[in-house]
Amino acid sequence: MTNGTSPAAGIAFPAGFTWGAATAAYQIEGAASEDGRGPSVWDTFSRTPGKVRGGDTGDVACDSYHRYPQDADLIKSLGLSAYRFSIAWPRILPNGGGQVNQAGLDYYKALLDALGERGIDATATLYHWDLPQALQDLGGWASRDTALRFAEYAGVVAEALGDRVAKWITLNEPIVVAHNGHRIGVHAPGLTDDAVAAAVTHHLLLGHGLAASALRAVIPAGTPVGITLNLTPVRIAPGAGGEHAARLEQARLVTDAFHNGIFLDPVLFGRYPEHAPQDILPPAELIKDGDMTTIAAPLDFLGVNYYQPAHLRPGDPAHLLRTEEPPLPGISGVVQYRPDELERTCMDWLIDPEGLYELLLRVSKDAPGLPLYITENGCAAEDYLNPDGVIDDRERVKFLHLHLEAAARAARDGANLAGYYVWSLLDNFEWAYGYQKRFGIVYVDFATQRRIPKSSAAFYADVVRTNAVPALPATWST
Repeated sequence: MTNGTSPAAGIAFPAGFTWGAATAAYQIEGAASEDGRGPSVWDTFSRTPGKVRGGDTGDVACDSYHRYPQDADLIKSLGLSAYRFSIAWPRILPNGGGQVNQAGLDYYKALLDALGERGIDATATLYHWDLPQALQDLGGWASRDTALRFAEYAGVVAEALGDRVAKWITLNEPIVVAHNGHRIGVHAPGLTDDAVAAAVTHHLLLGHGLAASALRAVIPAGTPVGITLNLTPVRIAPGAGGEHAARLEQARLVTDAFHNGIFLDPVLFGRYPEHAPQDILPPAELIKDGDMTTIAAPLDFLGVNYYQPAHLRPGDPAHLLRTEEPPLPGISGVVQYRPDELERTCMDWLIDPEGLYELLLRVSKDAPGLPLYITENGCAAEDYLNPDGVIDDRERVKFLHLHLEAAARAARDGANLAGYYVWSLLDNFEWAYGYQKRFGIVYVDFATQRRIPKSSAAFYADVVRTNAVPALPATWST
């Protein structure tokens, strides 16, 4: 272990710590064409041949639209105090604006009532990637008008649901929308245009600021409003300094600005990062007077999603080794690589809990006093029902154990950490991977919609019950 902590000792979390689980509307709800819901960009994208594994769609997903009382019971059975879910914009405003679909609001009222009856606080995310297709047809997030429509949507939802929601999140992982959806095209709407992605970046941020203001104009005073960003520590290979030190440090600054600063700096400091690659920065003509002030209105909390770090070392991008990947454009003599000593999930993502520890301390230093919530953390694993009727997902148990221990150490060492939401409550539609990848602590048999808690659910419930992570086995030390 690092920081002088022995793996023989478990660590308690702060008193009053929030324990939750997270989901997203398109990934679990199903009922894609029921009760007046309009199509989203993910309905369109998933129906585009070759975009989603196996041609899977979210038409049914986990059928949580019809099974939400059962899912609320699951949350209660784990002893969780909070549930993070997202609201489907096209279920509320099928055309992105204009006529409100009352049936959509009624569904979320019923969900929120079910949570409230079970003593579970609701953390509602306004946007988890399911833009109404009608708005995409008008330019989507590349159009400034979409940010204005997002604020209108926020106001409608706040007026209807504001008395039932404990915390609000405006956007989830906007970098995924900008980069995966508009720069490299592996997510909806599937575009590959740097200029469009740069415009999307600014309008997402503007939408966040406008929506936060719209929420606060309606919801009860003191109800927290924040944003969720997925953050990525950037590391230089040990011992890779010397003649390469300056080049590696510059590459680290650029990579950090790409992964983190492009959204973190505007919301915390009201500016775009100094070292950001030019092609990801929005052009000056898109940034109107007052935009950055709107974007940087004080947050009540920051949601942090963490999965894996990025690693850099000297190398030749023209002759990549097996564990190497190209750097960002404009970086020369440096490659991204995957350290052989780190384990990986079945998504081929690195398992590095120390990155979570570093992130929490870094953000706490950059934004003193700002409450942090880990709003997503988890892993995909090759889960199956064994002959004893058990899903023994020991890889996920180990992953969660290591990351919760890192989070507890960060809180002990000064991070302003207030809560943790595991990703995810349920196996679900995993975007471009379809139903192949399972992130849930509860197994879903998609043919029957049967829910079966995995070993990781029992482990997580024990952590929640004791408000402490147990001692790490010595063989798991990082």
